[in-house]
Amino acid sequence: MEPDLNNPLGSRALYIHEGGRDTLYRLHGTPEAFSIGKAVSSGCIRLLNQDVIHLYDEVRDGSPIVVIPDPTMSYLAVG
Repeated sequence: MEPDLNNPLGSRALYIHEGGRDTLYRLHGTPEAFSIGKAVSSGCIRLLNQDVIHLYDEVRDGSPIVVIPDPTMSYLAVG
């Protein structure tokens, strides 16, 4: 599906790879701003569409990603 405001992955999606393999995680926009910061997807990080467009235009392929969890949130450990 082409990127646009009606796409579930929003206006852009950055695919996260590790060791040359797709992790199935994404940084992506969303048309549902109320869902940002909530555990509503399979580990993807949602951004406002204008923010992911900016990130997409500024970040090079292969750039490192650091995710800092919110210490006030409790996360379900799976394993």
